[in-house]
Amino acid sequence: MKPNKWITVILGMTLSALLLTGCGSVKKEGKSEDAPEISKGYPLTVSHAFGDTVLKSKPKRIVTLGWENQDTPLALGVVPVGVSAANYGEVTEDRLHPWTSAAYESLGETDPVVFDDIDGIDYEAISDAKPDVILAAYSGLTKEEYDLLSEIAPVVAYPDKPWQTYWRDQTLLNAAGMGMKAEGEAKVAETDALIQEKVRAYPELAGTKTAFFWISPDDFSTFFVYLPSDPRASYLTDLGLEFPESVLELAESSEDFSVTLSRENTEQLTDVEMMVVYGDETLLKSLQEDELMSQIPAIKNGAVVLVDDASSLAGATTPSILSIPSEIDDYLRLLADAHGKIQ
Repeated sequence: MKPNKWITVILGMTLSALLLTGCGSVKKEGKSEDAPEISKGYPLTVSHAFGDTVLKSKPKRIVTLGWENQDTPLALGVVPVGVSAANYGEVTEDRLHPWTSAAYESLGETDPVVFDDIDGIDYEAISDAKPDVILAAYSGLTKEEYDLLSEIAPVVAYPDKPWQTYWRDQTLLNAAGMGMKAEGEAKVAETDALIQEKVRAYPELAGTKTAFFWISPDDFSTFFVYLPSDPRASYLTDLGLEFPESVLELAESSEDFSVTLSRENTEQLTDVEMMVVYGDETLLKSLQEDELMSQIPAIKNGAVVLVDDASSLAGATTPSILSIPSEIDDYLRLLADAHGKIQ
């Protein structure tokens, strides 16, 4: 009996070992090295202007296109595998804005991949980056561009209209596309608290009727007024300022982010106490000497924030989650200086 009993036990152990080994082999053979990692909470759906984008697993390789969308992953500690080049304001050797380059450096990346897409999307370079997701929450993607990019990877576009995404929505939508919605919300709350703290030091700005303009120094015959749907205009309200009634009325008749006015229509803007414009003192002097443009109170009194288009602030007037803490002190100081000239 005893020998038979031990034989039975040994045979049982051997069979169990074979079964375990067999199961392990089947599992290994059935899993491709390229198979996506299963992530908790996936598949994840992100809605935007072109519909719903479904992410099957948490993205690891992130490409961003458009204006400052790369600042969201960088702010959340993730290095993108490819981003759009900066195209306005101070630009570093990496073809990025200073705060973006600084964020890359802080994360240990000294050679970021930057696309030459100012004159058009470089689909080949984007494909070579092998993205898991393409973030473009603040951009001007067309439906055709969206469809072509979607053949490369899932794309998260803007929420409603091109170039009309506020910095909070940009951050939250991009974060959602990374599977980091909660982290994005926390970063927005942190930045909101920073803005409130900084603005408290400038109580005189509260309620000042302020508008954002683009005026060519070579031709005053027409000029642009940025509307509340434009992020650079809406950012002024974060800083305690208010839109003039005239600008709100202009917005009622437009779905775009700006309107073009003729020089002969400056009488519509007589409630603009303060303004922001890209330019220098030479531009302001010329505006003050112009019979019609000087009818705008802000111009007449010199209550104008002049933003040098080669400065870091020029890029930061269209805010992002990283540009705000980088440039808010300079912006508020310039606004306060201009406010002091209101009569």
